[in-house]
Amino acid sequence: MYEQPKILVHLLHLCEFIALVAGIIKFKSLKNSYWKWFVFYLAYIVVYEIISYIAKVEFKYKIGAFQSYIHIPIEYLFLFWLFAVKSLQKKVLFYWFSVLFFLSFVIDTRLQQGDFTFKSLNTTIGNLLLLILVMLEFNKQIKSDTILYFKENKMFYINIGVTLFYVGNMPFFGWYMPILKYPEIWNDFYKYFMISNCIMYLLFAASFVWGKVKS
Repeated sequence: MYEQPKILVHLLHLCEFIALVAGIIKFKSLKNSYWKWFVFYLAYIVVYEIISYIAKVEFKYKIGAFQSYIHIPIEYLFLFWLFAVKSLQKKVLFYWFSVLFFLSFVIDTRLQQGDFTFKSLNTTIGNLLLLILVMLEFNKQIKSDTILYFKENKMFYINIGVTLFYVGNMPFFGWYMPILKYPEIWNDFYKYFMISNCIMYLLFAASFVWGKVKS
């Protein structure tokens, strides 16, 4: 039997809201930097969650289509932009990763025509690309003086959060359909999926609270 504890769903929504509130509180100090877009990104996430939660019963099919074809790509592309363009300052990397991601998206869509269920190939490729960006970001931090002031480094918190959720859930994303055949195993993966998602948003909030914008 599949288990999706409502307490974890509510907890995730709370963590997303906490991250957004933290961003709003610090927005004045962010408005002249690219970090302001991170606040807008979190606002989009919260609004999406509210709308999808309200509409999932009557518009389940349309919500599933929107999630597969718009919401998930927005999440990955924003993170590609944040890591590659703004932190690593490698626009070419962003362009290449975006192209690879969309190619995998097209292939996945072709394999599941008319099916708006979880797209395993698309998310697997996206997570592999994020893994590369995470490793490059860690390497950048280790080789510079910023590692000594990691508490003030906003990308330190973002990097840890993305590692725990996107990279940590690669087995769940990659083997989603096979795992779906075994409810007990799926339940364990799902719990990590939700808990790591909550931790990621709390780390996003921490990046606003303790992280500083470079002058």
